[in-house]
Amino acid sequence: MSIRARLLWLVAMATIVPALLLGYRFVQERDAQIQAATSRLVNSAEIVARDFDSRIHATGQLLYGLSRARDLQSDNRAACSAFLGRVLDQYPQFTGILTISPEGALFCDSLQTARELDLRDRGYFQQALTLRQGVALQAVFGRLTGLSVLQIAQPARTPAGDLDFILLASLNLRAVVRDDLALVQPNTEILMLDQQGTVLAWNRPGGTEGSIGQSLAGTPLGEFALLARDGQTAELREADGRRQIWASGSNALLAQAGLRVLVGQDRQDLVATADQRLREDLAILATLSLVLGISVWLIGEVAIRREVARISRMASRLGQGDLSVRIPPPHPGGELGGLMAVLNRSAESLQNQQEAISELNRKLLQAQRMEAVGQLTGGLAHDFNNLLTVILGSAELLAERLEHDPDLLQLAETTRDAAERGGELTRSLLAFARRQPLEPRPVDVGQEIQRLELLLRRTLGERVECRFDLTPRLPPALVDPAQLEAALMNLVLNARDAMPEGGRMTLETAFAQIDDDYAARHEEVVAGEYLVVAVTDTGCGMTPEVLAQAFEPFFTTKEFGRGSGLGLSMVYGFVKQSNGHVKIYSEPGHGTTVKLYLPRAAAAGVPRPMNPGRPARLRGGTESVLVVEDDEMVRTHVVGELTLLGYRVLAARNGVTALEILRSEVPIDVLFTDVVMPGGISGPQLAEAALVLRPGLRVLYTSGYTENAVVHHGRLDPGVVLLSKPYRRQELAEKLRYVLRPEG
Repeated sequence: MSIRARLLWLVAMATIVPALLLGYRFVQERDAQIQAATSRLVNSAEIVARDFDSRIHATGQLLYGLSRARDLQSDNRAACSAFLGRVLDQYPQFTGILTISPEGALFCDSLQTARELDLRDRGYFQQALTLRQGVALQAVFGRLTGLSVLQIAQPARTPAGDLDFILLASLNLRAVVRDDLALVQPNTEILMLDQQGTVLAWNRPGGTEGSIGQSLAGTPLGEFALLARDGQTAELREADGRRQIWASGSNALLAQAGLRVLVGQDRQDLVATADQRLREDLAILATLSLVLGISVWLIGEVAIRREVARISRMASRLGQGDLSVRIPPPHPGGELGGLMAVLNRSAESLQNQQEAISELNRKLLQAQRMEAVGQLTGGLAHDFNNLLTVILGSAELLAERLEHDPDLLQLAETTRDAAERGGELTRSLLAFARRQPLEPRPVDVGQEIQRLELLLRRTLGERVECRFDLTPRLPPALVDPAQLEAALMNLVLNARDAMPEGGRMTLETAFAQIDDDYAARHEEVVAGEYLVVAVTDTGCGMTPEVLAQAFEPFFTTKEFGRGSGLGLSMVYGFVKQSNGHVKIYSEPGHGTTVKLYLPRAAAAGVPRPMNPGRPARLRGGTESVLVVEDDEMVRTHVVGELTLLGYRVLAARNGVTALEILRSEVPIDVLFTDVVMPGGISGPQLAEAALVLRPGLRVLYTSGYTENAVVHHGRLDPGVVLLSKPYRRQELAEKLRYVLRPEG
């Protein structure tokens, strides 16, 4: 079969499918229009029923008002009737308004006929005799006018409760139904029957009326009207063969009056639009099929060759390794279009896999780098912090003994400051590697920032405007307050350095909810509730290249000697180790915002932060302390420090020696042990054995690097008291007194 023949066959098939779709759509539209029209009819029936309800209520209110009128209290029948006549002129929906005496005799008549009528046999009169509130209702045909009316009667009673007279208003049902046509859709008819199936009003499209007074009892329409519930619909065939859809509407007052309200519409009117659209679509389809057949016959082969050439070019570039190539739209229908779509999807899938592999390689390199930094830091931290402990303690002793020699005192203080900076460097590396032991607790972030406000303002200097925008009554965050303070100081220092000519730094707090979608798009983020601390500066900002490396350790854009490159690395490690999230937003020339997302703490009391003040006086003691330290220099140094503080000190170089001392009768109040020790017995193992030998013994750990001995998931084990190396004598004294406190 030739290409042209194949194309013509495809055109024929392509014509059949739209024709079937048109037919399917036609059926769907007809059904949808019928359903929609049925719903509209139900709504219209409810609207008409509500309108009748409101008219009855309004009539009851009118009658209640008239019952208080002095003109109706008069014995002058002519004057009373004249008054009702004036009222009737204002309310044309009524065919008449009259009053009835308690004996059932007509008294006042708005038509002013002066006729005598005995109305005792009327149903509405008998209902009104016993009514205490509300109105009596009865649908009848007027004796004089022959009109279908709804008699609405209301008794007027004296203050003692005796019946004074009965007010009656005759509501013209045909007029009401004509008015209600304005409330419903065009080409809709309204039918009202009484409970015997007699037609009271029937308004049809075009202003015509049905047979008033005709009984529909026994007919399908009558049976539906008498048995239908409110909102029920039915499709009925008329005598002339037309199919009509009816909906029933009702409410309590209509039921009391014995009225049935139906709203109907010819089924053919509902689908006329769909029929017309089908004819138009078929004509358009036939025209398009003819034009398409001729066009395909003339240019089919050229069009096919062009599309095949596009596929060939894409396949060639894919073979060359270019996974970004795509066949741009428009795509033809049929197999060629499907083949193009498959090729595009395949190229996109290969490109996504390549990007995913690159991302996995990046994450693997990052994890390996983190592990390398962690191993390097852990290996250095233990020995380095031991050395710094000795240096720092020795510098403190020298400073105390050289108070009268300013030159040597300055050298001692410089040595002490250098040791402290070395300790900070080690802690920053541990924080970045997420191996810093944390002591998280519920912290009121706003109070913590207010406590640090003066220090932060001094850090920024006078050239930087400082603004604090703290949201009140935020829930507490679960963080280590000391590490939070260090992180805030690092962020404020970075903000200051980014504004050498001055500017504005804003520190804000807020509450945030991270959803699952955001957590899925960001690494190591868990959905939940967070406290947000944002530090914003109006400085130079960061380029995308700098922003990508901002958290890298030792990366800095500052000039040599002005920064270690560990500030943001420490912040990143602290937040991640606290199960939080950190995000940087920056634009060159506009400034930078660093947002810390700190996990919300469970509902609990928040400890009040301690106000910074002058260092407390060194407080020692006379208790007995067993020092267990494998490093001889550190052990000698600690023994000397404790002796200066007044303690009785015993020393052991490892766990085995310490156990021998513990088994003796020597009194020991505190076990002060290093966490990581050689010899097969670690600090926690020694403490466990010591507590068995001496229940109630107080334990204080110290270490330059704890690994996983007393820290799990980055947090100290419950009940563990740790003094991190390097430490000053003040910190050693405070920790010992804390461990030896009576409630400890």
